[in-house]
Amino acid sequence: MRTIEELEAKLAEPSAALIEDMKKLDGDIMLLGIGGKMGPSLARLAMNAIKAAGVDKKVYGASRFSDKALKEELERDGVETFTVDLLNDDELKKLPKVKNMLYMAGNKFGTTGREHFTWAMNAYLPGRVAEHYRDSRIVVFSSGNVYPLTPVAAGGATESVSPCANGEYGQSCLGRERVFEYFSNTYQIPMVIYRLNYAIDLRYGVLLELAKSIKEQRTIDISMGHANVIWQGDANEVALRSLLVCNTPPNVINVTGPETISLRWAANELGKRLGIQPIFEGVESETALLSNSTKMSSLFGYPKVSLGQMFDWVAEWVAQDGATWNKPTHFQERDGKY
Repeated sequence: MRTIEELEAKLAEPSAALIEDMKKLDGDIMLLGIGGKMGPSLARLAMNAIKAAGVDKKVYGASRFSDKALKEELERDGVETFTVDLLNDDELKKLPKVKNMLYMAGNKFGTTGREHFTWAMNAYLPGRVAEHYRDSRIVVFSSGNVYPLTPVAAGGATESVSPCANGEYGQSCLGRERVFEYFSNTYQIPMVIYRLNYAIDLRYGVLLELAKSIKEQRTIDISMGHANVIWQGDANEVALRSLLVCNTPPNVINVTGPETISLRWAANELGKRLGIQPIFEGVESETALLSNSTKMSSLFGYPKVSLGQMFDWVAEWVAQDGATWNKPTHFQERDGKY
């Protein structure tokens, strides 16, 4: 892929399974926090799946929309948008109630120094949203950061591993889950807790950060020596298909790729494609932030986009100086500070 248009088209390409699921899903869809990294492509994927399924269904998107151009683009794509400060209760209550809601609002980057805002977004707001959407089914975006670091040889934390978040960001994500869980049990709201671990777009993500460091001959810290990644298009599809497996109490699903990836190996693979030898520092730790996605694959099948394909796409993108977002993953952090 060489252009933004090609990238966006690939991210919004529905599978046959998603199209069939869209035929089964009753009601319209709301994306709260649509203005983030995944929201726009997820909305376009939903629109394309609805069209391919031949069903009558609306897609709504709510965000602060600091980027006015994004709001206009989404409107052109058929998404009905709402400019809203979700922390303003009066504005929240004006949003239309729908049968299906994907909760994507939250705060991660810049948590340190703004912990109060992070907790308000990640742990207070969910209660207000759950009250408003108590008659919906809800997919709650969360994070693999709620898990402790686990031994690399253990295959990643499964959904049965007790959360033990490291740092205030991870703790606030667990707070979000617990608040939604409370309202799920109180009002019998069907939910999925969607624990995502490193989505990959060509404009951001762990592989992009590795490839850029290689091209610019910057040292790569590999003390956090392993990770999981998943193509954002596959992660988007799992989010939409999760609407059909919402339960009370919430159904917890780890969303990531099936491999435990050595970041040294990944960097060397990217380096081969770029024709540049990576420069490393540090020594791989015996533990890492890892999730086991066996449950996700059993529900929805393996991701369509392979790890090797991601290497090819990312290397080509970086080689041609493709557009990127300044949204680092901080995958190197072992103390939970973002």
